[in-house]
Amino acid sequence: MERLFGTDGIRGIANRHPMTPQTGLRLGRALVQFLRKGNVMALIGRDTRLSGPMLEYALASGLMSEGAQVGAAGVLPTPAVACLTKELGADVGIVVSASHNPFDHNGFKVFSSEGTKLREQEEQEIEEIILSLDPESGVEEVGSIKQIEKGVETYIEFLVGQFPNLPDLGSLGIVIDCANGATYRTAPCLFEKLNTKFMALGVAPDGKNINEGCGSQHPESLVKKVIETGAVAGLAFDGDGDRLVAVDEKGHILTGDQLLVIFAKMLKDQGRLKGNLVISTVMSNIGLRIALESMGIDHVATAVGDRNVYQEMVGRGAVLGGEESGHIIFLQYHSTGDGMLSALQLLNAMKYFDRPLSELGELMEVFPQVLINVPVTRKPPLSELPAVQRVIKDVQNRLGNWGRVLVRYSGTESLCRVMVEGQHQDEVENYAREIASAVAENLGRESYSNSSDSSLG
Repeated sequence: MERLFGTDGIRGIANRHPMTPQTGLRLGRALVQFLRKGNVMALIGRDTRLSGPMLEYALASGLMSEGAQVGAAGVLPTPAVACLTKELGADVGIVVSASHNPFDHNGFKVFSSEGTKLREQEEQEIEEIILSLDPESGVEEVGSIKQIEKGVETYIEFLVGQFPNLPDLGSLGIVIDCANGATYRTAPCLFEKLNTKFMALGVAPDGKNINEGCGSQHPESLVKKVIETGAVAGLAFDGDGDRLVAVDEKGHILTGDQLLVIFAKMLKDQGRLKGNLVISTVMSNIGLRIALESMGIDHVATAVGDRNVYQEMVGRGAVLGGEESGHIIFLQYHSTGDGMLSALQLLNAMKYFDRPLSELGELMEVFPQVLINVPVTRKPPLSELPAVQRVIKDVQNRLGNWGRVLVRYSGTESLCRVMVEGQHQDEVENYAREIASAVAENLGRESYSNSSDSSLG
């Protein structure tokens, strides 16, 4: 059967399969049946997309039709919903969001009662329930819905409470970019509470401008504003607030890998890097491994997806992990990637090291990396495409030990992602185009585009 769940929930273009009200209704029903208990309490949050209320109401209807009590939290960052699900004792939390994608996309992300993302086998079981639902059936006593008050305040209290020894940030001047998304109220409220001097961009959502020329996907405006104002840092979140991309005082953009290195050094110096270990994904830059090795820190790479990072962290007892895209997990504080928590940690690191962000960014050398997204109409196993495999092998041989190739399908979009990394930019670009052309030819699509978006859903 066609999979509904990808690497990070169910995603697609709103009002087209699978992101339809019908799917929301069936998912709500399936979640209650999956939980196999009476008096289910479900929490729903969403970002600022135009289609959000439509899908939220459909999801809530499905939940209530099976007798669940629904808490509607409104617009909140994804990590806030994960936090409140646990804090309020809900059995399940659902976020209606497509994260960093354009406004016409949307998605469903599901969290357990512990605020963690579901395992793949749990998602498969939910899909099986969805397929077997009787559209004519329902429970005798339907559920109810209520608005969750003070969700923003509760979440901010949670964040601040994680840092009892947070230094005074009042002397720092920062610029934040909320991507016209889920952090548009929450992030300014946080920095106001901390008496931090800040300027906020991307805080006027209209349902269609989420991630549009702003936020972690498009930090150009943030770079410009940091330089104009003389800020010590710029902090950009994505549409649902689970990522952080930083800009130093000179206008240089720091990747999630660079942030991981900064955090790893701080935690190691403070004796708090449990297991002396950092977890990332196979998409991390070669420079991450080299930087961690120079610090005497162990490194393990997982498959793409912050869920995989989280599970590896739990299995190995690690407290720090993340993705190049800016999903950073601090397991001693939260169960999922959290852009605002990461922002606090970064400002904390700047205070701790007493060094400008530009110097901290130099802890890791970023190797040139090119990512090309190739549109595809089908996703056969790449191992079954011998012409593509020949090009990949040839490129890898030419790169040798100073580069690498990673080709994989997106878990959330109809794309094949071609990533090539090496020492020289021009060489890397040429190699990536070679592989992308082979993929396009073999999968029946001739058009593809270069992309600096290293997120993988």
